[in-house]
Amino acid sequence: MGAMLSRLIPAVGWLRTYRKEDIRGDLNAGLTVGVMLIPQGMAYAMIAGLPPIYGLYAALVPLFIYALFGTSRQLAVGPVAMVSLLVAAGVTEFADPGTNVYIGLVLALALLSGSIQFLLGLCRFGFATRLLSHPVLSGFTSAAALIIGLNQLKYLLGVPIPRSNSIFFILSEAAGQLGEIHFLTLGIGIGGIVLLVGLRKWRPMFPASLVAIVAGTLFVYLFGLDSAGIEVVGIVPSGLPKFGLPTLGLSEWRDLLPAALAVSLVGFMESVAVAKKFASKHRYRLDSNRELVALGLSNVIGAFFQAYPTTGGFSRTAVNDQAGARTPLATIISGAVVGLTLLFLTPLFYYLPKALLASVVMVAVYGLIDWKEAQFLNRTSSSDLILFVLTFGATLLLGIEEGILLGVAASILSVLQQASKPHTARLGRLPGTKTYRNRVRFPEADLPSGIEVLRIDASLFFANVDHLQDQLDSIVRETPDLRGIVLDAYPINRLDATAVHSLLSIVEDLNEKQITLYFAGVKGPVMDMFRRSGLEEAIGSERFFMDIHAAVEVARAERC
Repeated sequence: MGAMLSRLIPAVGWLRTYRKEDIRGDLNAGLTVGVMLIPQGMAYAMIAGLPPIYGLYAALVPLFIYALFGTSRQLAVGPVAMVSLLVAAGVTEFADPGTNVYIGLVLALALLSGSIQFLLGLCRFGFATRLLSHPVLSGFTSAAALIIGLNQLKYLLGVPIPRSNSIFFILSEAAGQLGEIHFLTLGIGIGGIVLLVGLRKWRPMFPASLVAIVAGTLFVYLFGLDSAGIEVVGIVPSGLPKFGLPTLGLSEWRDLLPAALAVSLVGFMESVAVAKKFASKHRYRLDSNRELVALGLSNVIGAFFQAYPTTGGFSRTAVNDQAGARTPLATIISGAVVGLTLLFLTPLFYYLPKALLASVVMVAVYGLIDWKEAQFLNRTSSSDLILFVLTFGATLLLGIEEGILLGVAASILSVLQQASKPHTARLGRLPGTKTYRNRVRFPEADLPSGIEVLRIDASLFFANVDHLQDQLDSIVRETPDLRGIVLDAYPINRLDATAVHSLLSIVEDLNEKQITLYFAGVKGPVMDMFRRSGLEEAIGSERFFMDIHAAVEVARAERC
C-alpha cells in the first residue's frame, strides 16, 4: 500500500525518508529561490502581457503541486521567459494584453496546456518530446530570446512600441521614436542591466535581481520620479489568489488549442531537459512520464488559482541546486516565501519602475541565445546546423508558433530522410584475419573475385528497403563477374512485412542473374520473422551463416 501511494504521490516517499541533515540545504535553497522568484515572476508576467501580480500567482500554487507529484529533487518550477512569450504569442491575437478578457484566456490556456501534459503523462507519451531535437530547440529559444528582449524596449526607452513577434517591426518602431526617448527611464533601465550583470559576475549566488528591484524602487520613491514620467507598477493587489476560472465558449477553447500544444510541448521540453541534467548529476532516476503528470497537474490546479502556464526553469534550478536543495521541500519553502509576499509585502512594489523589470527580463533572456551551439553544430553536423538556422529564421520571420511547428516538421522530415537512406558499407577482409571492415576506410581489405559483402546499418522496413535494392543494383552493375553477395545482417534488428516482400523479390531477381544471396549474422528475432514469413524456405536454410567469413568461404567454394 505504501509503495503504491509513493508511486501516485512521490512526496510520500521522500517525506518518509527525509533526513535531518537535508533541512539546512533545503531551507537555504528555498529562501534563495523564493526571493529570486519575486522579481522574476513579476517581470515574466509582463512578457506574457499580464499585470505583474500574476507572476506571483504563478509562483505559488504550482510550486506546491509539483513538490507533491514531481520526481526531480532540484527542479524549480514557476513562470519562465520562454513560456511567457508563447502565452503572449498565442493569446494576443484574440484579446488585448492586460484586459480581463485576455487574462481569462490566459488562465484557460494554463488549464488546457496542463490537461494536455497530464493526459500525455498518463498515456506514457513522454517520448513525444523527442520530436523537438536539440538544434531545433536551441534555434527556437535563441530567436525567441531576441524577440523577448526587444519587446522590452518600450519599457527601457519609455516610448510606446506595440507588442510584436517581428524584430524588424519592433526595431523600425523604436528607430522612428528615437527623438521621444525618456532618458531618465533609459538611465534606470541601463543602470539595472549594469548592476545585474556586475553582481552576477561578482557573486553568482547573490540575489542580484532582488537587489536591483529594491534599489530602483527606493530611488524612484525617494526622489518622486513617478511624477517625472517614470512608469511604475502602481497598485499591486494584496492577498492570495482567489479560486475560480472564467467560462469560455467551445470556439474559444478551440482557438486556444494550437497555443496550448506549443506551451505544453515546449514547457515540458525545457523542464525535462533541466531536470535530467541535475538528476544525472546527483545520480537518481527521473521519470519523464511522471514529470508530465506533475507539470500538468501544476498547471491545471494552478489555473484555478489565477496562475498562468508554468514550467521548470534553468536559471532558478541551477541556483536551487547550488544553494543546497536536496528534496522538493526547497520548492515548498520557495512557494511559502511568495505566499508571505502576497499577504504582506505587495504595497512595497508600488514604486517599482517597469524599466527595471525590463532590465531583469533582458539580462535573463540573453543567456537563452545559444551562439555556442551554433558554433558547435558548424564544426560537427551540417544537417543539424541547417535545422538550427531554419528554426531560428522561421521564428524570427514567421512567428513563435510557426517557428516551432516548422522546426518540429523539419526534425521529422530529417529523421525520415535519414531512416530512408541508412548508412551502408561494402566490406572486405583485413589481411591475415577473419575480420571484415569497410573497404573505403580500410583500403587494404580484400575479397575473392566475384564476391561482394554488403552491410546495411539499420533495421529493414517500408521506408528504407528500396535503398537496399538500390545498393544491390549498384553492386551488380559495377561487378561484371559477380556470383555471390553476402549481406551482413547483424545490424538488422527487425523486419516489417514490406521488407519481407522486397527481400523475396530481391532474391528472385538475383537468382535470375545467377547471383546467390547469402545472409550472415542474422539475429534470433529476425530469423523468426524469416521462418514465419516463409523467407527462409524461399532463400534456402543453407544460405544462412553465423558470421561473414563462413558465408564468404562457402560462396568462394561454390563459385569454384
